[in-house]
Amino acid sequence: MASDANGLSTDLRVLRQDEWDKWYNTLIRGFGGVPEAAEERELWNSLTEFDRSLGVWDGDECVGTAGAFSFRLTVPGGASLPVAGVTMVSVAATHRRRGILTSMMRRQLDDVRSWGEPLAVLTASEPAIYGRFGYGNATFSLYAEIDTSRVRLSVSAGTDDVRVRYAAPAEVLDVCEAVYARLVPARPGMLERRPGWERLGVLDPESERDGASPLQCVLAERDGETVGYARYRVKPVWESPGPDGKVVLEDSAALDPAADAALWRFLFGIDLTSTVAVRGRPVDDPWQYLASDLRRCNLRLRDSLYVRPVEVGAALEARTYQTPVDVVFEVEDTFCPWNAGRWRLSGDAKGASCERTADAADLALSVRELGAAYLGGVSLASLGAAGRVRELRRGALAEASLGFGAGAVPWLPHGF
Repeated sequence: MASDANGLSTDLRVLRQDEWDKWYNTLIRGFGGVPEAAEERELWNSLTEFDRSLGVWDGDECVGTAGAFSFRLTVPGGASLPVAGVTMVSVAATHRRRGILTSMMRRQLDDVRSWGEPLAVLTASEPAIYGRFGYGNATFSLYAEIDTSRVRLSVSAGTDDVRVRYAAPAEVLDVCEAVYARLVPARPGMLERRPGWERLGVLDPESERDGASPLQCVLAERDGETVGYARYRVKPVWESPGPDGKVVLEDSAALDPAADAALWRFLFGIDLTSTVAVRGRPVDDPWQYLASDLRRCNLRLRDSLYVRPVEVGAALEARTYQTPVDVVFEVEDTFCPWNAGRWRLSGDAKGASCERTADAADLALSVRELGAAYLGGVSLASLGAAGRVRELRRGALAEASLGFGAGAVPWLPHGF
């Protein structure tokens, strides 16, 4: 039990299965109170890891929620690292500014450390909240509204060898997941899908369609093998001059450039549409380099995955470095003080070690900046230019920044 400044007591504890409905109702209310479809609610119930979920209770009333999915995340070099996917965080409006969020974050990070998971990750409904707990924005996602009446694609060689055919989304879920699984090791930030998570890709409540069609799917095939897929909706729009519909891409994956180009050519050419809406795609999504006019694609970026090193040494040892690095970091971490101090990182493309040291520091930064740079999508040099990383040894920033880069831009494929 804990008491706030007004002497009101709350109880922070691990969630029990029989408390889930009340706990989840608190979360839904915290996000506006709009009820979810039954199938959506059932899915999140089945995915909830009760022993990794926390509730704060004021008597019989749930006033705070937080969870942590057990994921494996690809890091630079291709390793799959166990991470805590922080999720379902809310505090009742009646109990704000009483330290409830801080108490949940404190307990959660202590738990994550005890589980032996070097990183915690999250997507933020309000990005300003989580920086004070050490989370740094590590990946971005691409959004676009492509004017397909004016933008053309110049497709790669071999595209005509790929067949695109319709398929019922639920009936081809296994083959789509097989394509996805082959791509996971190649890009930092991607999540291995644990059993049950594949259902997220075909969840199709009418309330989420915004007037568009039920979910549709096409497979890209070559010589009888599935080499890609796209899941999308079509939103019909009729104006006085004629049809002006929109294709809303929900998910797409391909094993090679020709398969990818075939899928995009199909999406661009759907009858009665003049726009393809792209949401949450990789910043380096290949279609951009096939498009005739990016200005008419209305590109924009949005913050995506936030990374928080829970064990600095283990996290930095788990990834590789594209050029050799030998650098001493002075890390500031007031919320998880076991990370604070000097760490010597020595590594290259084959592996790394990161240990405590008494040697003079080369770079000084907070754990938040270390998390932002961890997956290679945010450069230490850029953070240094912003004054967020201080160079204490001449040349150390350029050396470390180059080493921390990744061959592929990191990307989170879906939320949680």
